[in-house]
Amino acid sequence: MTDLDEQPKTCREVLESAIDGVAGITSVIFDPTAALVTVEYDAARIDHQQLHAPIARLADALGEHLALRSNGAEDIPCHECQARAPVRVTRPAQQSPATTLRKVTVPLRIPVVPVPPAARTAERREEQALWWREHGLLIATGMTAVFLLAAWLLERSAAVVPWVPIFLYVSAYVAGGAYATYRAAVALLKKTVDIDLLMIVAAAGAAYIDAWVEGGLLLFLFSLGNALEHYALGRTHRAVRSLIELRPDSALVVRDGVEMVLPVDELVEGDQVVVKPGERLPVDGTVLAGESSVDQSPITGESIPVHKRPGDSVFSGTINTSGLLRIRVDRVARESTLAKIIRIVEEARQEKSRAQRFTERFQGKYAVGVLVAAAVAALLPVVVLGEPFEPAFYRAMTLLVAASPCALVISTPASILSALANAARRGVLFKGALQLETLGVVDAVVFDKTGTLTRGAPFVTDVVTVPGVDPEELIRLAAPVEHRSEHPLGLAVVEYAVSRGWFDSADAEAVTALESIPGHGVRALLRSESILIGNEHLFARAGVLLPPELRDAAEALREQARTAVYVAVGQRVLGLIGITDVVRPVAPSVVAALRQLGIRRMLMLTGDNERAARAIARQVGIEEWHAGLLPEQKVEIVRQLQRSGLRTAMVGDGVNDAPALATADVGIAMGAAGSDVALETADVVLMADDLEKLPYAIELSRRARRVIVQNLAIALAVIAVLVASVLIQGLPLPVAVVGHEGSTIVVVLNGLRLLSFRPRVVSGGPAGRSGITPVPAG
Repeated sequence: MTDLDEQPKTCREVLESAIDGVAGITSVIFDPTAALVTVEYDAARIDHQQLHAPIARLADALGEHLALRSNGAEDIPCHECQARAPVRVTRPAQQSPATTLRKVTVPLRIPVVPVPPAARTAERREEQALWWREHGLLIATGMTAVFLLAAWLLERSAAVVPWVPIFLYVSAYVAGGAYATYRAAVALLKKTVDIDLLMIVAAAGAAYIDAWVEGGLLLFLFSLGNALEHYALGRTHRAVRSLIELRPDSALVVRDGVEMVLPVDELVEGDQVVVKPGERLPVDGTVLAGESSVDQSPITGESIPVHKRPGDSVFSGTINTSGLLRIRVDRVARESTLAKIIRIVEEARQEKSRAQRFTERFQGKYAVGVLVAAAVAALLPVVVLGEPFEPAFYRAMTLLVAASPCALVISTPASILSALANAARRGVLFKGALQLETLGVVDAVVFDKTGTLTRGAPFVTDVVTVPGVDPEELIRLAAPVEHRSEHPLGLAVVEYAVSRGWFDSADAEAVTALESIPGHGVRALLRSESILIGNEHLFARAGVLLPPELRDAAEALREQARTAVYVAVGQRVLGLIGITDVVRPVAPSVVAALRQLGIRRMLMLTGDNERAARAIARQVGIEEWHAGLLPEQKVEIVRQLQRSGLRTAMVGDGVNDAPALATADVGIAMGAAGSDVALETADVVLMADDLEKLPYAIELSRRARRVIVQNLAIALAVIAVLVASVLIQGLPLPVAVVGHEGSTIVVVLNGLRLLSFRPRVVSGGPAGRSGITPVPAG
């Protein structure tokens, strides 16, 4: 082992050194909380098998690095390494096309350093601090009001000793100003000036000129505004905490035929757990035995329980409502969908919007300007005009209060946090405030076809063969290749073969040299025989001639809105397979709802043929479509929309259309519960396989933007009116206090309205629920 001083100091440096010089790897991300390494590589430059050695080096290097930390060699918690930001290792000139980029995620079999006691103590302190900020401020505000009212009443009683009201006024100042004084002191230690200092100076100035009531009222209202602000923060924090509490701490596990109760964190992939009726599911997994209805609303936002049977996927945190279920563990606790959701919500809560970042940058300089202006207003009339000091100082304190930007600073975060909490409750995850802002201004929505406008569950309708070829022979050759390809159309062929007993898993194992050609089809070797499956373009590229009678049959299928897939062995064409899909019943009403929301352009993109695209577009109400597209062509269409000045949202499944999703201004993945790729790459995630969440998400974003604009307008208007009144008419300090702090309370309450937002435009009318119509798969 090398000397400690020569060891890389961060996980990022470890990653960079471990993969240095490996051609084809474009980025690496280490998630220390989940003990996962995600390697992005260029499939055109490095084979998947060639990644084993670099990944092994990564594991060894990280293991050594983490061992150093666990031995106390470094006093830096691993989560502070910031290794979840991608480590780029490719020069700009070597950037690869998006179509050849692939990702592989590898769980590390090394011990991840547990959170050190100091970090756990800090977490507990944060929890306690949250309680104080939310509940303690309300108590302090109430005490301020009581002390202030008692002092004001006693001051008017001749029988009271004069120092008693003063003592109560001071008590009111302490109760209402202690938190603000603490924050102002912290800011000053960081060499910054904030609003808290302005309020403390104004209140102290009021006390100096014996305006105790005005200063106390200022601190009461300022404390109330802070309490409401932290109430909004607390609501989103509680939303995250409630997600964490969804997962049970223990599970009933069956190992070697013996039932035992184990902590959920000790479960491993392949374990079998038993979940009784009424219990929450402890893991992500697959149902092995039993049937039940599962309430998935905590994860997907679905209001109706979903029936689960053997083979179905289930998620941690959902509720088993009826039958007994035996479930195979597919993901350990830290990799579960629920764990990913918690991380996304926490990160979104901490991200700042454009407006918030501007106001925070603006706040410090503005606060200094207000202090300087107040000082000038206090001294200039005295020095230049000979005005008495007390009225000039009173006017300066009034100006200080009137010009303070409290409402301006809190207007945006109160709205953003409330909107994010509302969305999370309904199964819509925004990756951050920027994504929430951007979705509300999109002009165009681009839909992927398969799995978005259609159900994405195609099935075989026709098998057409040339003379001398039996349908069973064609399917027995095609199914093993399609089983390895895992394309939605291919899986339909596999299901068809299995249902008729024409599929042998041994044949699938015999498939080699499989090559997927996006937008065209697939080729492979099956026991040394070359198998070709795809459309006319694939066969033309391979130089294989299609019999005229098969072309005619394909045309007839397309007239019936079906997809035709040809099958050949070597140069011999065996026939074709007709495949169809079904339109989502709600798709037409969702398109109508988006049109009602004023979306200027809606497009459908598909790799299917022109007739199929036209048939689907007409059924769902989309007037513009593009067919026969390769992935890079979908990206180019999105870019064309952007170049024309349209802000574009792309809706897809987050897997097949990842390049287009990444290119769009907002990438929206639907049905993403359990999908690693969607949760990692999309800007907005619709957890349920429910297209109706799309209009809701857009309307929520627009409402949030309107509320932010309203709040900014209120804050700026109040400041302008109050400052003008102070300078022109000599506004009394109590009026300035009420106007300033009143506007702060108004904008906070206005932002909190988003917690109860309900969409006005509701999709799913009769047009969207008229039944299921067969359409082609693409």
